[in-house]
Amino acid sequence: MEQANQNTYDIAVIGAGPAGAVFVKELAEARPELKIILIDGQSSDSAKPCGGLLAPDAQKLLARFNLVLPKSVLEDPQIFAVETIDIQQKLVRYYQRHYLNMDRFAFDQWLLSLVPSCVTIQNGRCTEISQGENGYLIGIKHNNADTEIKAKAVVGADGGGSVVRRTFFKPMQVQYVAIQQWFENKGQKAPYYSCIFDAKTSDSCSWTIHKGNHVIFGGAFDKHECRRAFEAQKTRLEDFLGNSFGEAVKTEACLVSSPRSMGDFCTGSGSIFLMGEAAGFISASSFEGLSSAMFSGKMLADAFTKGTSHGEVQKLYKRSTRSLRRKLRMKSIKRMFLCTPFTRRLIMKSGLQSIQPYEKSKFGQS
Repeated sequence: MEQANQNTYDIAVIGAGPAGAVFVKELAEARPELKIILIDGQSSDSAKPCGGLLAPDAQKLLARFNLVLPKSVLEDPQIFAVETIDIQQKLVRYYQRHYLNMDRFAFDQWLLSLVPSCVTIQNGRCTEISQGENGYLIGIKHNNADTEIKAKAVVGADGGGSVVRRTFFKPMQVQYVAIQQWFENKGQKAPYYSCIFDAKTSDSCSWTIHKGNHVIFGGAFDKHECRRAFEAQKTRLEDFLGNSFGEAVKTEACLVSSPRSMGDFCTGSGSIFLMGEAAGFISASSFEGLSSAMFSGKMLADAFTKGTSHGEVQKLYKRSTRSLRRKLRMKSIKRMFLCTPFTRRLIMKSGLQSIQPYEKSKFGQS
């Protein structure tokens, strides 16, 4: 019986990314009496494919937390523009951006370091969740060993492939496979940061980003024959740029959500709660999800702080995320224009909000 009590928690949080880390940090500081466990399935060898760019909304939230980003999290170079490329239509435009370039895994680890010591952090991957007599039974696998814990409430912060969402709720209507490869930076011609469209290989977007001694190429592809489409687009981009990325040193892949309607957003029900991408909180136009993940973590923590029952917490959380859901719905409408070749051509041809880089010769360079 003593062992059973040790493995019983008030709240089990599945996923230790930005949503999970912000949620447990804020809630544990406000209500340290709660027994919380955070399931962390991340490692440097199994990092989620991510551009690792911190958007202005996420920067603003960190400022409101009175947090400063350590230098060790940042990556060279810092980037001031995105080079938008349409391979099939042979169009290029530059747009100003204000992201911070960072090491995504280091960023996640920094957020985890802010979690109070009263929270139990369990390394491992959630394999299954079932409803028990007085709560939920959660299976965890770590180093080939299986553990089971019990929780009165479950919070899913486990991304596009969320075990929590697919167990208890309707899955996302549209999902892609995000594939990302890392290449040694040998001076090959590649934009410091680019957004790539190629209607022949994907109806979504891809990207290149420089990270210290590496160059990243990644994108989102239809789940059917995703690897073939990725390799085909990479070849087409290399031809467009006029050089090869070289031999990949690392390949990463995961499911990524693309919300298309208000029905794709799900905050949970009963004693099950969803945050971040698991709730559908991700931009359909750019797949930027860090800011929405952290905002939803903060909103759910506030709801748990104010609510006196799980039902009341659900109502408070759903109400507080209304503006976020509306904002992300507008991103899905924006996606329709950006990812349709005809309207994308009109936008890029117009030059609206684009910037024109100076020619090198204007600086006295050949």
